[in-house]
Amino acid sequence: MVDIQHRKRTSIAGGLIVVIIGVIFLIANLQPQLDMWSIAMRYWPVFLILIGLGKIFDAFLMRNDGSPRGATGNAGMALVMLVLLGFLFFALQRGHGRVNTRQESQTIGLQGAKSVVANIDLPSGSLDLSGGASQLLDANFRYRERDGRPEASYSVSGDHGTLDISQNNDSHTHLAGSGNDWRLLLGNAIPLDLNISIGAGKAKLNFQGLDVSHADVKIGAGELNLDLTGPRKSDLHVDIHGGVGTAVIRLPRDVGSHIQTSGGLGSVNASGFHEADDAYTNDAFGKSPATIYVTVSGGVGQVTLVQQ
Repeated sequence: MVDIQHRKRTSIAGGLIVVIIGVIFLIANLQPQLDMWSIAMRYWPVFLILIGLGKIFDAFLMRNDGSPRGATGNAGMALVMLVLLGFLFFALQRGHGRVNTRQESQTIGLQGAKSVVANIDLPSGSLDLSGGASQLLDANFRYRERDGRPEASYSVSGDHGTLDISQNNDSHTHLAGSGNDWRLLLGNAIPLDLNISIGAGKAKLNFQGLDVSHADVKIGAGELNLDLTGPRKSDLHVDIHGGVGTAVIRLPRDVGSHIQTSGGLGSVNASGFHEADDAYTNDAFGKSPATIYVTVSGGVGQVTLVQQ
């Protein structure tokens, strides 16, 4: 009977820890404007003090009961977990850890360039890129003040333009979803090479209407939705690297497509494609004037190929 009671007592603290972790992640998902890491950095000494008091309380109970070490359970630690949960709600009610966001727009003209290389570097957040800009770039940035203002710079040398879009992020990693949300529109009639890097987050890249010949996409962790559908006059080469959680790649039925996979891929769903040696091709491969070549490498968890 003593052993059964002991197991029940010791399970209380562990169960409360799981509950607290679940509550923290739930708040992070429901309130992405909150910076949970900031709360932890501000109040970590309080956490240590409460844990120490819980340990002292448990030792005091064991000494008074004259029981073997650990036989009295973790009453003190269980109480500490409840206090920490209450303290977390107090900090949220007081507004500590709330992230201030700003929104800005920026437009850049082509300035006589006949081709452009666009380098896009987003440390964390979401990127929505597509065509339809009236000039070279129509950008809308929503960002956290503490991460700094996104910078879009452009230079032209001869007929060649270079567009750089980046954000200096010297802050710590955040538990909650990032408040950085970039919406970028590029000009349709401009020959483009794209270099896109995202540390963590979501990327929705729609190349319909864009004159892209090469795209290099790197994502540390998150989701990638890549739309390569639409007519093409010339070949397109796309390289995807990194530890993407999931990647959905949409391809046109009437344009030849060749997708090569390598590295630690979890699985590839390629209904309607022909598979041979980790390569996937559609019925139009080798028959259309232009061809889409895609390489996927790294720790991508799941890749889905869709024909439209």
